[in-house]
Amino acid sequence: MCGIAGFAASRQGAGYLNSAEKFQRRLKDMADSLQRRGPDENGIYLTDWVGLAHARLSIIDLERGKQPMVRSAGGYEFAISYNGEIYNTKELRTNLEGKGWKFQTHSDTEVILIGYIQYGAQIAEHLNGIFTFAIADGRENALYLFRDRMGVKPLFYTCTGEEVLFASELKGLFAGGIAPKIDRQGLNEIFSIGPAKTPGCGVFLGVDEVLPGHWLRIGQEGIQNYQYWKLESRPHEDSWERTVEKTGFLLRDAVKRQMVSDVPICTFLSGGVDSSLVSSICAQELKKQGKQLTTFSFDFVDNSRYFKANAFQPSRDRPYVEQMVAYLETDHHFLECGNEDMVECLYKAVDAKDLPGMADVDASMLYFCSVVKGYNKVVLTGECADEIFGGYPWFHKPEFLKDDAFPWSPNAAPRRQLLKDSLIQELDMDGYIRFRYEESVRQTPYLKGESAEERKRREISWLNLRWFMQTLLDRMDRTSMYSGLEARVPFADHRIVEYLWNVPWEMKAKDGVVKGLLREAGRGLAPDEILFRRKSPYPKTYDPAYEGMLGKQLLEHIEQGTAPILQFIDKEKTRQFLSSPSDYGKPWFGQLMAGPQMVAYYLQMNGWMEKYHVEFV
Repeated sequence: MCGIAGFAASRQGAGYLNSAEKFQRRLKDMADSLQRRGPDENGIYLTDWVGLAHARLSIIDLERGKQPMVRSAGGYEFAISYNGEIYNTKELRTNLEGKGWKFQTHSDTEVILIGYIQYGAQIAEHLNGIFTFAIADGRENALYLFRDRMGVKPLFYTCTGEEVLFASELKGLFAGGIAPKIDRQGLNEIFSIGPAKTPGCGVFLGVDEVLPGHWLRIGQEGIQNYQYWKLESRPHEDSWERTVEKTGFLLRDAVKRQMVSDVPICTFLSGGVDSSLVSSICAQELKKQGKQLTTFSFDFVDNSRYFKANAFQPSRDRPYVEQMVAYLETDHHFLECGNEDMVECLYKAVDAKDLPGMADVDASMLYFCSVVKGYNKVVLTGECADEIFGGYPWFHKPEFLKDDAFPWSPNAAPRRQLLKDSLIQELDMDGYIRFRYEESVRQTPYLKGESAEERKRREISWLNLRWFMQTLLDRMDRTSMYSGLEARVPFADHRIVEYLWNVPWEMKAKDGVVKGLLREAGRGLAPDEILFRRKSPYPKTYDPAYEGMLGKQLLEHIEQGTAPILQFIDKEKTRQFLSSPSDYGKPWFGQLMAGPQMVAYYLQMNGWMEKYHVEFV
């Protein structure tokens, strides 16, 4: 993976080359800000109306895949800055060669660029992969910005007068001269619905994100936004047997395609069904080549001592990991994160995301990714299966099916516990949450004739794909790329998403078995004890010392009286909250973020405000 950035005139006559050194420096600054995404090399491209920057993590065609890549055709020049991985490169290349095109590299970058010259913006519809890319089209004097169907890769942009700036991460925009400002809407994004965010919203004032499955055209006519992919609801006509067969094929094909790399790959292996299936397919493929798969699992120092089983996290992972490692014969590494490392990484996770995030869920993942990078550059994960196959409690528990709220955050009361009364009143948090919820639900692609219960599950599925899965994809992208580690997510293959979107619940959870369809499709890839294990989410620490460290830090901040977070939180409410026992069984976001994560979230916010010098307007 890589980082991309740049700018273009949204009206005629930018004249960048009149001050070439100035704008080259600007591009270099933007590329440098994204160096963690692409530590191997960087490059820039500048014309009179557009500038592209690139920070490269070399995975495919290590020597000849440098970017921005430039090609000429028909007397015009075309340039690309690209972040991602295309998994049907071979087929596309063969197709383009059949049309007479010659290639100078083996990189997917060149295939995209030549494909654009051949097909125009419709190239996005030909791609199977995770990507964002910018193409400077000298034929039209226009800049195109593309984002993959599921939004696995990020791409932010802002329009300032006569110019559009874009970057893989928000920090790239700041390096290009944009000031980090937050208005009332941005505050609601952080306090009312964070760490999720509204699709397309960049949180900062004037900043947007290219929506998944969309491309933008920036030219003399201004900015045009086009949707090239969307989910469509249609009757599911396959039998149970055919559905299991097709699901199994799609999963195996997605994993095999995503193993493409000129450097060794590895997998995350939690001992749950999702990562076990991905790891099993990878292990089988590598064994055919006489190679052994490297796998990694995550836990926390002394978690065997402090672990507390609850409704969301019924069991520890390690016994299941050990069983799966023996089954697959992988080169396995048990990684553990200590309290000090996790607290330190809370702030690194803010640097990675440019926003407060999923607290220690982000922090620990960032730490683990930094260790994995010492072994491998590319990892395959089991992310996204629960959103697609209906693995979360809110898909099947009656209380969620009756509620009209974001199911991962059904009660806003915990969010108000520490806030100043004046802020709560000013933000109208409940109103903002309701507005965003209703706005999203109205966009659900319903199927005519569905029962009320199936219609509700389709709404929940839609919200999960648009919101919750995007939050987890953002987490995976930022925490992995912070260390220059490329994380791939086979379950987010758009073909799997399209097919499963229309599979009815009685098949997804046949005979009441949650994710029963996936488990049946995985027969032969893992022992039954793994395939039919009850879901246990990403682990977190239960060490009271960690919670104590968080509380001490936040208390020190508020007692000093100069912490920027004091603009928003109430001292007395915070003191009372820190002196009360935490309830790990009642998360305020998802399944993992309970009392301690609320404290960590505000610590992240305080660090974010200090580092970015955020201005509230």
